[in-house]
Amino acid sequence: MVPGSRTYLCWKDGTTSSGAIQPKNPACAAAVAKGGTNALYNWFAVLRSDGAGRMSGFIPDGQLCSGGAIVYDFSGFDLARDDWPVTHLTSGATIEFKYNKWAAHPGTFRSYITKDSWSPTRPLAWSDLESTPFDSVTNPPSLGSVGTEDGHYYWNAHLPSGKSGRHIIYTVWQRSDSNETFYSCSDVVFDGGNGEVTGVGTGPSTSPSPTPPVSPSPGTSPNTSPSPRVSPSASPTAGPGGCSATYKVVSSWGGGFQGEVTVKAGSSSIGGWTATWTQPSGVTITQVWNGTLSQSGSDVSVKNVSYNGSLGAGASTTFGFLANGSSGSTPTLTCSAA
Repeated sequence: MVPGSRTYLCWKDGTTSSGAIQPKNPACAAAVAKGGTNALYNWFAVLRSDGAGRMSGFIPDGQLCSGGAIVYDFSGFDLARDDWPVTHLTSGATIEFKYNKWAAHPGTFRSYITKDSWSPTRPLAWSDLESTPFDSVTNPPSLGSVGTEDGHYYWNAHLPSGKSGRHIIYTVWQRSDSNETFYSCSDVVFDGGNGEVTGVGTGPSTSPSPTPPVSPSPGTSPNTSPSPRVSPSASPTAGPGGCSATYKVVSSWGGGFQGEVTVKAGSSSIGGWTATWTQPSGVTITQVWNGTLSQSGSDVSVKNVSYNGSLGAGASTTFGFLANGSSGSTPTLTCSAA
């Protein structure tokens, strides 16, 4: 992403070769200390399924950078600090913006800049933003594959003139095919730069987190999709080192839904896992994160990735997915341990 959002740059800052999140930047470390690492494993999901493009009066002051999110805990990214990773820019210049397309959607991107009176030492409020976006684009072109870091939308944006020092670029991506809306804060400094990033990979290291924790069940606010439905756990594989898998729907919309599966080790530790199930007729998974998908017709198999396969006795991890079709019927899952 250019300019990189707080969640994206903190994910870059904290990701290790083993896949564990181990932030070095002090602001990123503070965000993880407040909300856990699961937000960074889902750095692309700062969204509200009921957003409908709403801003002031919907997202409370002080929660702009977390988007008031109710699925994952992004609250740590609302912290008022002046040491977040930052992108260096030139006021009045034209640069190529890039926005990740973890899932491809039609819609409009609107980018706002903070007023000169804004200070990074206080939580961001709507009154801190200029009232009109300095850039807006609908259905820009894209490159790369969905569900990857490299897949992105791109367009040329003319940066606001007369700006200097630290600011926040606040971007709202409103889908045109549903009410889902994405929100992001990008910390920038207008100092004659050309997109260089500093603050990633600096500062004291925190203790490593070997596996992503289970995310809390999302709450539901008025006008959201129906409350998430949680299926009963599949029967654990017999014998030591077995595992179980539990399926739930996080959110749904016309023609699709987001799901999440929790994999839990049995009475002994395991070195890997595979969750399998049969999707109801008409349902197709379009992407998976924190797992490797194999799909043949209605038969689905998701295997662990490098950083979340090893689980201690009774420990758990999650993977998420997007699917086309109706979320009405809950499948039965089987978990196999390696």
